[in-house]
Amino acid sequence: MNAYVTGSTIRRLREARGLTQAGLAKLLDVSDKAVSKWETAKGFPDLTLLEPLSAALGVSVMELLSGDTVVNRNRSANLLRSRFYVCPICGNVIHTTGEAVVSCCGVTLPPLEAEAPDDAHAITMEPVEDEQYVTIDHPMTKTHHISFLAYVTPDRFQLVKLYPEGPAACRFRFQRGGYLYLYCNHHGLMVRKL
Repeated sequence: MNAYVTGSTIRRLREARGLTQAGLAKLLDVSDKAVSKWETAKGFPDLTLLEPLSAALGVSVMELLSGDTVVNRNRSANLLRSRFYVCPICGNVIHTTGEAVVSCCGVTLPPLEAEAPDDAHAITMEPVEDEQYVTIDHPMTKTHHISFLAYVTPDRFQLVKLYPEGPAACRFRFQRGGYLYLYCNHHGLMVRKL
């Protein structure tokens, strides 16, 4: 029963909604004594009540079970908080604009940690019209290649997926500042501040 709703969580969420035990009981069609038992850890809500209980308390079932509520503060959608995830099974590239729980192919993925590019992953840029042609002098074999390049600023996100046996190059329309990311399937995520 480690991953089950606790009485303190029910009480905290109920009080935050301004509900009495009797008021919550009425919403769930149970007795107020049942709610009191849940909150004093003398009993647990039935599994069939988890969805109605979470709805009455204004949280998801996962938030109810974990005791951690998620508040959407929408901090102006700053893309510089971007996180990258790569599935080790299918190679899927997933981008989020902040912390997230991400899974692919049944595996929960940790966010990639970025390092500065080394000499083996040197980035070259040359202007072409109103864009920058970005190249990496790196092998592009099926077993060792650059999987993607991404350019991130506070308000823009550009990602180019690269494939083995193709060029390790692409074009980006750079603004002032930002970060250029590259992902090597052997050496991980790297970032260069522009």
